[in-house]
Parts: sequence; C-alpha cells; structure tokens
Amino acid sequence: MILSSASPASVVLTLAAAAAYAVPAVGAARLSERAARLALLAAWLLHAGALAAALLRTPPNFGFAPALSITAWLVLTVYAIEREMFPQLQARWALSGLGSAALLLALLFPGTPLHVTASPWLPLHLALGVASYGLFAAAVVHAWLMTRAEKQIRQAAEPNAGLPLLTLERLTFRFATAGFVLLSATLLAGLVFGETLYGPGHMARADHKTVFSVLAWVVFAFLLLGRTRFGWRGRKAVRVLYTGSILLLLGYVGSRFVLEVILGRVA
Repeated sequence: MILSSASPASVVLTLAAAAAYAVPAVGAARLSERAARLALLAAWLLHAGALAAALLRTPPNFGFAPALSITAWLVLTVYAIEREMFPQLQARWALSGLGSAALLLALLFPGTPLHVTASPWLPLHLALGVASYGLFAAAVVHAWLMTRAEKQIRQAAEPNAGLPLLTLERLTFRFATAGFVLLSATLLAGLVFGETLYGPGHMARADHKTVFSVLAWVVFAFLLLGRTRFGWRGRKAVRVLYTGSILLLLGYVGSRFVLEVILGRVA
C-alpha cells in the first residue's frame, strides 16, 4: 500500500540506487575489489540523491521507511570511512543488500507530510533522532561482526578475515556511546520543546513512541554503565545492545509502521 506518491526524480534515483546496491550484494564473489568499490560508491551517491529528492519536497515527507532508508545510508557512510582505515573490514555484501531493501521500502511507503504547524526546528530534531538510529545501527553491525569473529576463533578458523576482535569491540562501544549522546539530546529536546517543535497540542506524552524510546535509553544507559563499572564484553554486552536497539526500533519505526501501514492514518 503506497501512502503517498513520490516524485518522478525520487523514483528514478531510488530504483537506480537499489540496482547499484544489488551489484555488490549479488555479485560479491565475482567482482574485483575496484569494481565492487565503484558500484558501492555509485549506489551511495544515488541513495543520497534519492533522499534529497524526497526530503526537499514541499512539504517534506517522513515516516518509518524514510527513517530506515536514512539509517541505512548513514551506516554505509560509516562503513565507507572505516573501509579506508581498515581494508580488511568485510561487510559489503550484507550492507549493500540492506541499502537496496531500505530504498525499495521507502519507495513503497514514502511517509506522510510533516505537520504544517510544525516548527522550522523540527527537521533538526528528526535529524538528531535518525542520526542516533544510524549510530546504534553501526554499533549493531560491529557487534554482529564481533560475534562472528568470536565464533571463528572458537572454531579455529582462519584469522585473516575481518578486523581484530578487540578493535571490533572498541568500535562497537564507541558507536553505542555516540548514539546514546544523540538519543539523550533527542529525548530531551522532545520533552522540553515538544509543543514548539510539533505545534500546539503536541506536548510530550506517554505514547508508544515515547515509552519505547525511553526504555531503549534506559537499556543503553545500563549497557554503558555495565561496560564502565563491570567491564561487560562479549555475548552479555551484545545481548543488551540488541535489546536496546530493538526497543529503539519499535519506538519510532514500529509506531509509525502501525500508524501508516496497518491503521492507514496520517498521524
């Protein structure tokens, strides 16, 4: 069910980016390193163009699928930067598939127009929230890579693939800490300036989005406290990170999915 029509430019850019992502995702084993990098770069640029075309509309649309698409783009941006520093990082095929799926989902469900009574500062508030999504998503990707590396070590597999375990662990918690800072800023801004951001009658209230987001904040605070005070690492830390990430995903993306797709409401 398409809730609102996307612009022709957005459709063309989205389909082109999804196709470009599919190249390294499907043909990872057959592509040379240079060809895979060029395909991923082209996809990343087209993805950025698709996001700009969708968000610069008047009024701009936003919803659960655009939020996922922006999150995927941010994760791929982080990956591209890290790939330059750590050439042995291997997650291209999985992230390319993620980018392609997120783009197609955003094409099918481009969201709903922002409230006409909303503040000009609302896009900044949304950007903070999506940036925290992106950082926690990057932390989850690194936690997955860390779990895979631990499994390879236990199975005495070849240790030449991917980053060292301690490096992955350090990056995971760096991204989680940065995401926690942005999530804290997002929740504080929504709590203090909710009516200013969203317009009259939109003060902070205990809806599903707020409850799940606050629960996620508590879990992430628990994770970072456990890491600092008790030296949490490995499976225990990863499980707590996954729990907080699921709660955060349910907070905005989950509540908007229910409103836009299941209930068919503009919200």
